Amino acid sequence: MSARTDKPHEVVERALELSRADGCVVIADEESTANLRWAGNALTTNGVTRGRTLTVIATVDGKEGTASGVVSRSAVTADELEPLVRAAEAAARGAAPAEDAQPLVTGVTQSPAFTEAPVETSSAVFADFAPALGEAFARARAGGRELYGFANHELVSTYLGTSTGLRLRHDQPTGTLELNAKSPDRTRSAWAGRSTRDFKDVDPAALDAELAVRLGWAERRIELPAGRYETLLPPTAVADLMIYQLWSASGRDAAEGRTVFSKPGGGTRLGERLTELPLTLRSDPNEPGLESAPFVVAHSSGGDRSVFDNGLPIPATEWIRGGELSRLTTSRHSAALTGLPVAPGADNLVLDGGSDRSLDDMVASTTRGLLLTCLWYIREVDPATLLLTGLTRDGVYLVEDGEVVGEVTNFRFNESPVDLLGRATEAGRTEKTLPREWSDWFTRSAMPALRVPDFNMSSVSQGV
Repeated sequence: MSARTDKPHEVVERALELSRADGCVVIADEESTANLRWAGNALTTNGVTRGRTLTVIATVDGKEGTASGVVSRSAVTADELEPLVRAAEAAARGAAPAEDAQPLVTGVTQSPAFTEAPVETSSAVFADFAPALGEAFARARAGGRELYGFANHELVSTYLGTSTGLRLRHDQPTGTLELNAKSPDRTRSAWAGRSTRDFKDVDPAALDAELAVRLGWAERRIELPAGRYETLLPPTAVADLMIYQLWSASGRDAAEGRTVFSKPGGGTRLGERLTELPLTLRSDPNEPGLESAPFVVAHSSGGDRSVFDNGLPIPATEWIRGGELSRLTTSRHSAALTGLPVAPGADNLVLDGGSDRSLDDMVASTTRGLLLTCLWYIREVDPATLLLTGLTRDGVYLVEDGEVVGEVTNFRFNESPVDLLGRATEAGRTEKTLPREWSDWFTRSAMPALRVPDFNMSSVSQGV
């Protein structure tokens, strides 16, 4: 090998050859990003970055069990490769037996593109988007509003090899757009966000038009006290709540009596009806437009994720089926402990309600209620009920007789997503959305709007 190779599959193969451990997993992540930022109707920065991270997982068998050692480093050269492998082996030899130890995954053939070069993004991904954004700046200036925000596109090519013969590869594009419109005096603000694979399905003009309408609604200010209100949660807010619910759906934690999915007296709530609406919450690595890794890529162990499961196929999974809880997340280890099926989490989430009604349709059929824009600063209060607290942001609007009549106070809320599903009376059309709170970690989701008759706005907030 040369001092530095540009062929990640060769790095993986060489690391596996160097390994003296009883088992070895090598993950090479080739990442490239391109971004744009803007403020006050003008571009401010743009850039492109590239990098490589190499993770070596060594497993060592002992009389008391199998231990694992994990070491990750960036920009690894050929000269640094053997020290990295030895460091992982030393970590394994110095560790206690791993609780989640399992035989490394076998029986998966090589991905067709395993030996091909990684894919990379560049500023070309914004070739159509950037001019359209410039036109949106001009319209915003003419309309007396200012646009702020950013667009980010990331491509990660992951190469996974194991001493048991796996040679897998996955290319993951991730695009996010966040756009804020503000009045010149900064007293009014509206937000919109989008998740995309390639920015070809993002229309800045349509987003600007949507934000202009919301800034218009905010010209009338209505003070409301804290309390319970009929509330329309848009898809982005539903995504933030459902993603946190999925993150909290550990099969082991539920079986051990520690979560909202634990059954009083023992066991889990699997099979229990959570909502009367015909809702199905599911993940599928092959979901069109939301494609994600079809096999486990675990750089570390924790919860229901295990480095020993690297390369394990991820099937389509229904977490809630027709309103009933049908699966909880498990690794092979936690599945064996609990007797539950193996159900690794995927990197996308879809909530289907079977409706074709838009959010505008739901507004039109509202006698009196609140319309939210998004949620942020979400924190867990009580894992036993999955009670969450957080704030509304960038616009809460009052709806009366099917019309938005003005902007109201921002609120702090206290709600459990599980309880919300049980109390929701209507679900709208499922559409791709960007969760605002969790967009740094989870972007691939499709959700409906939900109508909740008694959403708990626990106190007034001065945040925007």
